[in-house]
Amino acid sequence: MEADDLISALAAAPPTPSHLPGDDADDPSARALAGLAALGQPIRLAVFRLLVRQEPDGLAAGAIAAAVGAPHNSLSTHLAILARAGLVSATRSGRSIVYRADLAGMRRLVAFLLADCCGGRPEVCGPITDLLAPSCDCPPGGDKDRDTHSDPKSALTTPPRTPR
Repeated sequence: MEADDLISALAAAPPTPSHLPGDDADDPSARALAGLAALGQPIRLAVFRLLVRQEPDGLAAGAIAAAVGAPHNSLSTHLAILARAGLVSATRSGRSIVYRADLAGMRRLVAFLLADCCGGRPEVCGPITDLLAPSCDCPPGGDKDRDTHSDPKSALTTPPRTPR
């Protein structure tokens, strides 16, 4: 087989599935692995936490780089990894790009991690949900407008909280 024929055959072959985290958007486990892998690096974790603190306004890449002490060239790679994991989104604002934490993506990650919690006994998971609730002063459902990455297949409903 000549080189041109080999190149044509390779180009026509269907892609083989990759086993990298996050490559299969329909697989909740793959999405969770991508999110955890993205957050498992110190600069990306710092970037995500910074962007959560800056909600709902977000930050431009230069401000993020200055805040976390990352060089601009490596920061773009970190932001791309967080975006592919569904934890950061970007929008153009004039000449700059503003990055924001994708809170719906983080909600999906936490929901996936807690989906099988306590074998259907919500009272056992109470300490976990009680821990999460006071960490945010936001009204419930406050970011519904920007839930642009919502996937009905992966959305997990949480039982209503019982009053304390």
